[in-house]
Amino acid sequence: MRKGSKRLLQAGILAGIGYVSWRVWQAQVAAQHRSIPWETAPFPFPPVPRPAVSDPTSMELRVERIAPEDQTWVRPDTDGACPVSHPVKGKTASGIYHEPGGANYERTKADRCFVNAAAAEAQGLRAAKR
Repeated sequence: MRKGSKRLLQAGILAGIGYVSWRVWQAQVAAQHRSIPWETAPFPFPPVPRPAVSDPTSMELRVERIAPEDQTWVRPDTDGACPVSHPVKGKTASGIYHEPGGANYERTKADRCFVNAAAAEAQGLRAAKR
C-alpha cells in the first residue's frame, strides 16, 4: 500500500469514528429534550398591535397616485409602450431614460413615460449613453 493511500484510509476511519460519535451524542441530546415539557402559546406572543390600514393598495401605488400634479409623467401601457403625449421612456430600477430615436428605445419597456428629457431628469433619471 502506498503512503498516500494509507493516510487517506486513516482519514476515512477517523471521519467515520467522528460521525458515529456525533450521531450518538445527537441521540442523547434529543432524548433529554423529550423530557422537558413545552407549553403552546399563540403566535406572535405577545400580540403586537398594528395600525389599521384604510387603503388596501400598496405603498408604491399610493406614491404614484400622489405623483406630480402637472402630469410630467404617466404610467405606460401594459406592454411598456408610451403614449404619443409622453414619448420619453424611463426605467426607475436602472435610473435611465430613453428618448425616441435612441439605440435601445424600441426594445425598452418603460416604468414611467415622461413629457420630455427635462421631466425625466427632474425625477432623478439620467440619459442613456447610446
